[in-house]
Amino acid sequence: MTRARFHHAFPVHDLAAARNFYGQVLGCPEGRSSEHWIDFDLYGHQIVAHLVEGPEPGAATSTRGPATNAVDGHDVPVPHFGVLLEPADWDALARRLRDQGVVFVIEPHTRFAGEVGEQSTMFFYDPSGNALEFKSFADDSQVFAR
Repeated sequence: MTRARFHHAFPVHDLAAARNFYGQVLGCPEGRSSEHWIDFDLYGHQIVAHLVEGPEPGAATSTRGPATNAVDGHDVPVPHFGVLLEPADWDALARRLRDQGVVFVIEPHTRFAGEVGEQSTMFFYDPSGNALEFKSFADDSQVFAR
């Protein structure tokens, strides 16, 4: 292994929908699978959709709706996962998602413009209600800047 990669396992209620969303919409190559889970290559990281019975995995568990945290004027869904991309890859993904008709929770935009940590970001849900964020920093030194 030449670099550290993360592994993230998450619940889905429909493997066919997950296969279409992660494979076709996001363009993640598929790895191993069974009748209960599917591995995907998310920009070199291993994510695994696990079939879980019961209510929609990402569905709200209270009448208040999904958990969020206010960040730069937006209600950011929590939990969420995603990848930090190079600016050109982020732009290409945003176009791909728009072309695929993905509904954004938070539209692609620049957050913290002109401030420490300026970044491009977008949020959306997969078919099982799992929140995803993809972001990009024009200046990579800003990823952990304080």
